[in-house]
Amino acid sequence: MWTVPNIITLFRVILIPVFVFVYFLDWQWAKQAGAFIFWLAAITDWIDGYLARKLQQSTPFGAFLDPVADKLIVAAALLMITHSYQSLWITIPAIILMVREVYISALREWMGQIGMSEQVKVSFIGKAKTMAQMLALIGLLSELETFMGIPIYWVTLGHGLLYIAAILSLWSMVVYSAAAGKYLKSPATAKN
Repeated sequence: MWTVPNIITLFRVILIPVFVFVYFLDWQWAKQAGAFIFWLAAITDWIDGYLARKLQQSTPFGAFLDPVADKLIVAAALLMITHSYQSLWITIPAIILMVREVYISALREWMGQIGMSEQVKVSFIGKAKTMAQMLALIGLLSELETFMGIPIYWVTLGHGLLYIAAILSLWSMVVYSAAAGKYLKSPATAKN
């Protein structure tokens, strides 16, 4: 259980309350520090997956904890940006992203129970959604439009990427649902 990738994943879980606490501090750079912590957590997600493959340290505990850690920190970030911006234009894509995460998690769990998890494994669309979502959240959390007087438009870019992530979320939801569709309709797989 205590492999290097699993320790990194646990570190990501520990970062969640730190991220939330720092983000809401009454300090000039709190938002940017919170965005940095979120970025650090996003990078550790890539690192733990890479190390698990490279060191051949994949474990059932890691396979369980890694997606949970990802969903927890993303859910926290989505709630935080909806609170900070208090805008319908942020809330709508944030809700789409949250709904998609719950739906796909439930679908994958069910497909795993019937031995068909391979049908709903992570696809390119899902990976593209995750990349757009992470970059959007970093930009929106940072609340930066300029840095040292230089226009960088992080927030503007974050808005655009949030909508791209929401569109990719809906698209991937349709793709995964279609892949699972025949199993959802089959009486042989129904429990009730």
